[in-house]
Amino acid sequence: MARVREFDTDTAVEAAMNAFRTKGYEGTSVQDLVDATGVGRGSLYAAFGSKEGLYLAAMDRYREQYALPLVEVLRSGAPGRELLREVLVAAVDEIARDGSRRACLIVGAAMERVAHDPRVATHVESTTALLEDALAQVVAQAQADGQVSGKRDARDLARYLVVTMHGLRVMGAINPDREALTAVVDAALDALG
Repeated sequence: MARVREFDTDTAVEAAMNAFRTKGYEGTSVQDLVDATGVGRGSLYAAFGSKEGLYLAAMDRYREQYALPLVEVLRSGAPGRELLREVLVAAVDEIARDGSRRACLIVGAAMERVAHDPRVATHVESTTALLEDALAQVVAQAQADGQVSGKRDARDLARYLVVTMHGLRVMGAINPDREALTAVVDAALDALG
């Protein structure tokens, strides 16, 4: 008779996601995951197959918690330039509130795992493309409304904004100074024309 799972999978994935954000994939040992989740090693392997399986589940959770809600906000139809500032400042506020200086899981995965793991690469690429697509739509509408210069292609500006968002996460992990990060937001928006 099969054993019934004795832990809440969602809670374990959430705890693992936070561990990976804090220490990265390589820096997070299986014992770290056991400690973070409160779930035994054997139970984690039975549920997720491997450390990598738990990492992929954590990446899915990160996408659900951060990327998908952000895309929904971007698709809200609010005025373009104002919406872009709102989204970037919200990221700064989140970075400033997070005293643990946790990394963006997507940025961490891009730096640590994309070159070595095709499944992680696919996940990072699809999440980034989803965000880029949503930003490109906002930028194109802002260009049509005269809020953003039309000198550059909307897709190129969307990629620039993705780089800016990821850069804010990296700089925020180094120094989560809200004023300095907000100045970066303002400079990025000024660069849009």
